[in-house]
Amino acid sequence: MTHVQDHFDAWLRDAFAAEGQSITMLTSQAKRIQNYPDLKARVEEHLEETVAQQELLRGLLERTAGPPLIRAVAGRLSTAAQGISGMLAGDEIVKSAMSTYIFEQGEIASYQVLLAAADELGDAEAQDVLSRIMAQEVAMADWLHDHLDMLTRIYLMRDERDLQAKR
Repeated sequence: MTHVQDHFDAWLRDAFAAEGQSITMLTSQAKRIQNYPDLKARVEEHLEETVAQQELLRGLLERTAGPPLIRAVAGRLSTAAQGISGMLAGDEIVKSAMSTYIFEQGEIASYQVLLAAADELGDAEAQDVLSRIMAQEVAMADWLHDHLDMLTRIYLMRDERDLQAKR
């Protein structure tokens, strides 16, 4: 089981770093959204979930893998740069929602992998934590999927009427 544990620990560190990236991305988005109250509320809600998720992952990491801080910091810098580039786009709100949807799908895949490894290890605590986190990620991805059409249409309507549309 040593190799399985090694892979699990590495993937767990990656998930921890991804949640750090998500915190940075969602914080930036929440501050910038002005004209889309439903999206702003959902982003803020998921930000709170994400902070709690990272703490749950920290607890799992501290059991076996040690401190994940170097990877987490590197990830945050990468996401900060992505957030800055999105601010320059005229269709910032649409591209931001698309990027978040794509990011959520990556997190879902990560948690599927982690759940399989936790099952192989017989780690019931990790399975419970990872299942709860994955359900939140799926809920956010589903929400975005269900709202991208309307968000796009509202953006286009606002842009057509020369209202501030990008945020």
